[in-house]
Parts: sequence; C-alpha cells; structure tokens
Amino acid sequence: MASKELLDMLNEAIANELQVGIQYMWQHVVARGVNSEPVGKVFKEIAVAEMKHAEAIADRLDYLGGVPTTKPTAITVGEHIKDMLTLDKKAEEDAIGLYKRIIKKADGEGDVTTRTLFEGILSQEEDHHNKFTTLLEAD
Repeated sequence: MASKELLDMLNEAIANELQVGIQYMWQHVVARGVNSEPVGKVFKEIAVAEMKHAEAIADRLDYLGGVPTTKPTAITVGEHIKDMLTLDKKAEEDAIGLYKRIIKKADGEGDVTTRTLFEGILSQEEDHHNKFTTLLEAD
C-alpha cells in the first residue's frame, strides 16, 4: 500500500496537470499576434498531452486506493504570448521538480509502476519545457 505522502503527491500532480491542461487550452484560444497561430498549435498540443497525464495519474492513484482530485491548481492565462510562455515554462519547471520527488518517493516505497509512470511523464514534461524555452528564445 502506498503511503499517504505518495498519494498526496499524486493528487498534487493531478491538480497541476488539470491546471496546465486548462491553462494551455485557453492560451490556444486567446493567443493573438503574429506568432499566435504556430504558438497556439503548441499550446493546444501540449494541453491535450497534459490532460492525458492527469488521466494516467488518476488511474494510478485510484488503483493505489486514493481519491483523485477534480480541482486544478490556480490557472493563470497571461495577456500576451510572451507572458503565456513564461508562465508555462515555470509550470513545467514546477512539474519537473515534483515528478522527480515522486519518482524518488515511489522508488523508496518499492512502487516500480508509479516510478515508471512518472519517468515517462517526466520525459514529456522536459520536452514541453524545452518547447516553451525555445519559443521564448525565438521572441
């Protein structure tokens, strides 16, 4: 059985994934300016990936006996594309830090499945971070 600490961490991950899924999708909708079409496509693509992460984590949490949250953390859309990308880069940095802690905790509890799940998600989050960083540098 997973520790309460690990279950809480998984719920934190779900709340964050819900947050960025909504945040990135709204950014896709409201992005304006010369780069809005290509950047908006990136927002939408990553939003869908984040919702899939939320689902996978919720499935795992449910299996471990926890109750998945339905409440996202605070959503901040931003006003301009550069603001949006800056917010999103920070959100990905936060996720990367949390997922590294979850991997360490799961490993310490001998939970290979949770560790493996988060290793895969971590790789994708690092890719998202790289995309946002690259778009910010291109500006």
